Amino acid sequence: MALIDRLKSGLSRSRETMNEIFYLGGQVDDQFWEDLEDRLVMGDMGAEVAFSITDDLREQAAREHLTRPEQIKGALAARIAAEFTPKKWDPFIYLPSVVLFVGINGAGKTTTVGKLAKVANDQGVKCLIGGADTFRAAAIEQLDIWAERSGIEMITKERGADPASVCFEVIERAEETSAQLVLIDTAGRLHTSADLMSELGKVCRVTRKRSKTRVFVILVIDATTGQNGLNQAKEFNEALDLDGVIVTKLDGTAKGGIAVAISHELKLPILRIGVGEQIEDLQMFNAKDFANALVGYEEGK
Repeated sequence: MALIDRLKSGLSRSRETMNEIFYLGGQVDDQFWEDLEDRLVMGDMGAEVAFSITDDLREQAAREHLTRPEQIKGALAARIAAEFTPKKWDPFIYLPSVVLFVGINGAGKTTTVGKLAKVANDQGVKCLIGGADTFRAAAIEQLDIWAERSGIEMITKERGADPASVCFEVIERAEETSAQLVLIDTAGRLHTSADLMSELGKVCRVTRKRSKTRVFVILVIDATTGQNGLNQAKEFNEALDLDGVIVTKLDGTAKGGIAVAISHELKLPILRIGVGEQIEDLQMFNAKDFANALVGYEEGK
């Protein structure tokens, strides 16, 4: 299945939230705009983004004499795409780089690290995995499986060890082996726990200070958490000064609008999205393709 087809398939449930208003017939009237605004809010974009998009489209429709709902679909997709903060740097492509993955438990950090490591290794990139989640034995075991499958070296320590010391050793080993891409999994942290977030801040500071190459701190967000995901992102960004976001589980009950809300609110780029369980379902993010799939718009049709 092609990348765009996997994206469409993954976002099929998300698309259902908005699509009904384009198939009900009728005119582009006040009721249509109210319904569109409601659908955008229900799709987890948040009220601010929904109001802004609807107001802009209303003006565009009047200016361009768009009178039927189906005429609005392409304009809606383009307007949603414009809400995303552009990506200036991709740490998984422009190397060397060190990437710290942060987020709450269950967001998909460990799986994401494993998938990205496998992809990099398959592309001939010398990769090193760091297992800094020393509080959850299952995380180390899971990473070890990925590392063995791919033939990638993994650095970790015994359970309960200081995660910052793991990061220190990972950076040292990366320099010894000339690793181009270093991926470090950290323990899940509740964004509401000041102590845990402070400890994670220490991990980020130690890694940034020790590394001679640029360190990126990437938040992994589970899209099924909805608007709570935005609250998580705000707290993590305030504490850690994030560089980007990876949104997972967009193929489930999630509504893809949360990716729009986070990127718009925090001015952070979406670097990858997960639309399925397979390695190829962790996709490079493209705002235009995402918005088109979310709305169900196909150019030229």
